Amino acid sequence: MDSGSKNRLRLWLRSERALGLGASVAGPASGAMRAKAITIEEGVEPTALIPASPRKAEPTAGSLAAVSAPNEMAPRGGLMAPPSIEPFIAPLLAPDEKRSRLLALDDNEVRGCTRCRLCQTRTNTVFGEGDPDARIFFIGEGPGENEDLTGRPFVGRAGELLDKMIAGMGLRREQVYIANIVKCRPPDNRVPMPDEVATCTPYLERQIEIIRPSVIVTLGLPALKYMTNDAKLTMGKSRGTWRAWRGIKLMPTFHPAYILRNPTYETKAAVWSDLKQVLAELGLPIPNRAQTGSAEKTS
Repeated sequence: MDSGSKNRLRLWLRSERALGLGASVAGPASGAMRAKAITIEEGVEPTALIPASPRKAEPTAGSLAAVSAPNEMAPRGGLMAPPSIEPFIAPLLAPDEKRSRLLALDDNEVRGCTRCRLCQTRTNTVFGEGDPDARIFFIGEGPGENEDLTGRPFVGRAGELLDKMIAGMGLRREQVYIANIVKCRPPDNRVPMPDEVATCTPYLERQIEIIRPSVIVTLGLPALKYMTNDAKLTMGKSRGTWRAWRGIKLMPTFHPAYILRNPTYETKAAVWSDLKQVLAELGLPIPNRAQTGSAEKTS
């Protein structure tokens, strides 16, 4: 079994446990898949397991409460990479088709999504926005309060700084695409839990597959750890170093909120260095900082 399939099974099993579902409740996998998932997760022999019953259980007050509030037994942190790891092989779409598919994904699936506990506390889902044919795809951690209220990504103070960073690259916000790991705001802006990530990130992966950017820029450590499936990474040592995700070049850099908390020359210079590498990779001109008011000069 490849690592992508193993990740999918691990995430499904952890999601069941986080929501307090017992072995008697039919999950999205067969009894054989349940056995395989537990084997991967705990090293248990599949032959020692009893397959899940095919009968679906009716929702109870207890199960609904488990969805509406984080379970104390749910795993914390440890964001995991999407289940797929191979490069995309589907043909590229025309810009109009990309736009149509993104709108359909948002209208038909994301806006009404109730697949995890985050739906219970959100005001709006935050799908993402930008050019459906963008060459650069920025990924943050999750919506904050302003984003939850407006339904748009990066619109608070951190969003204003991201706009300046993009302008410093000689681009406009409308020329890139911006989204987050999860589409709903986690309570108190906490880090999304693994089961929430497992439930929501297929939307992000489909967005990336539709847009097919040339470069992904992760903003902050949670987004980087998720995309690389490496919980040991540190931002200081990782930013500025090219990586790859499903055949797409990936550049980690600091989250705008971190820059606001640490508005030093060194931090701003590091971000500008990362963004210059992105421009060079795309063959785009590197603007003069004094003329553009780049990330290095913003406060």
